[in-house]
Amino acid sequence: MRLSSALTAALTATAAAALTATGASAAPGAASPGTAPSPGVCQEKALTVSASPGGQQNVARIAVTNRGGSTCVVDRIPTVTFRGLDGSAQPVPPATSGAYVLSPGERGYAAVRTAAPGTAEGHVVRTLSVAGDPSHYGVTFGAAAVGMDHGIRVWEPVTTLWHTSRGAADSALATATH
Repeated sequence: MRLSSALTAALTATAAAALTATGASAAPGAASPGTAPSPGVCQEKALTVSASPGGQQNVARIAVTNRGGSTCVVDRIPTVTFRGLDGSAQPVPPATSGAYVLSPGERGYAAVRTAAPGTAEGHVVRTLSVAGDPSHYGVTFGAAAVGMDHGIRVWEPVTTLWHTSRGAADSALATATH
């Protein structure tokens, strides 16, 4: 059924008036006046990724720092993989991808548990790799760098989301794995 031209004109005028009254824009992707565009994904070269011992058996602490000059985003779930194994550490609590905003100089912290303490199951690998965003290659760290001198035992590995402090990441891991 076709709408008459008078009805079409009336609907168009009503829609235009509604957009004007709410300050909305009819153009897809156009920003409202006074709003800043959302930051883009951090360039890998603008990030510093680090890893260190986690203070507990089979736990590593990781961090990502925005060394660039502008605010950008990484995925809120760190990408942690293990040499020779398929897949990556799963987020705890379970989560989907999303943006984690880093201002210039800001750091995000996460904790990774590679295997439950005392487990004999799994595989032992020599390295783990960490990327701030799944679109990045990441940085690879040897077992000694994360305090696992005899290798990294991997069995159902988990990672926290990025947090604003090391303590918050440690607490999130403890809560999720006990």
